[in-house]
Amino acid sequence: MERKAMLAAAILALASSPVMAGNPDRAGSAGATQLLINPWARSSGWGLANSASVRGVEAMFGNIAGLAQVNKTEVLFANTQWLSGSGTTINSIGFGQKMGASGVLGISATMIGFGDLQVTTVDDPSGGLGTFSPNMANIGLSYAKSFSNSIHGGFLVRMVSESIANVRTSGVCFDAGIHYVTGPQDNVHFGIALKNVGPAMAFSGDGLSVQGFLVNGSDQLTLEQRSANFEIPSLLNIGASYDWHVNEMHRVSFAGTFISNSFTNDQGAIGVEYAFRKMVHLRGGYTYEADITSQEDRTTVYTGPTAGLSVDLPFGEEKKSAIAIDYSYRATNPFDGIHSVGVRISL
Repeated sequence: MERKAMLAAAILALASSPVMAGNPDRAGSAGATQLLINPWARSSGWGLANSASVRGVEAMFGNIAGLAQVNKTEVLFANTQWLSGSGTTINSIGFGQKMGASGVLGISATMIGFGDLQVTTVDDPSGGLGTFSPNMANIGLSYAKSFSNSIHGGFLVRMVSESIANVRTSGVCFDAGIHYVTGPQDNVHFGIALKNVGPAMAFSGDGLSVQGFLVNGSDQLTLEQRSANFEIPSLLNIGASYDWHVNEMHRVSFAGTFISNSFTNDQGAIGVEYAFRKMVHLRGGYTYEADITSQEDRTTVYTGPTAGLSVDLPFGEEKKSAIAIDYSYRATNPFDGIHSVGVRISL
């Protein structure tokens, strides 16, 4: 009873946090939107519909509570061709390590590259003055713990940075999450996660300064403009999933997640995954938000469908270790979709 009361208190605390859901008056006013991009191939293959059952290093994006289910050591690499054709590449690495009997320490890093862009000015709008490379990155440090076989929780602090040659910003935000597992075969999952909660950020740097001369023409003056503060895109995930173990060789999982966004439309994601002998996984999903089917009124580049494939190759005496290759595709319009490839080593 004590554990159930603790779970209920944690869920109420997360759910009552000041997250404004899908407020159209605030749409487009947040920054650091890189925090909304899922860089991992396995969970993005069904649109993060599996937020209630995501486990391992990938849980540091979906629901940090799932990190508690790292068996011993897990390392994950992923490369994403973001909006294929735009030249944007996302590289991510994650590491999870068991600490003691029930705790797991995790760290993840995501870097976004845009290639070389032309430098343009008011006097030279066509470029030809050289190139520059914007940089976006975030690093997360987390800890998750299994309080019992049924209750898992976790907390993450994430550092965010964005910069060009002469303008930059940095900030910090926090995630917290709870997983609850029940059912005769531990096949019913519930989860809730609060993400990207932190103070406002602002840009600064020499790029916001302007030099000019006074009326007399002899004295030079430098004016520095102040950047307005912008909020971080906080959100709340509430998810559930069910695993149907057909037999020892076949499993089918159904999952759904409601995403309550502070600065964009709320979303609902549903997905299904088929697993053969815990080695081959096929998954697909659909993410819906208001007007997503309308070419004229849609406010997101996503069009809804997602799909993915994973191959796990177990090794070791008890076959508890594995090397896995993950792939996912997310449909977009415009551009040619989003392609992610990941490699996972679990010990």
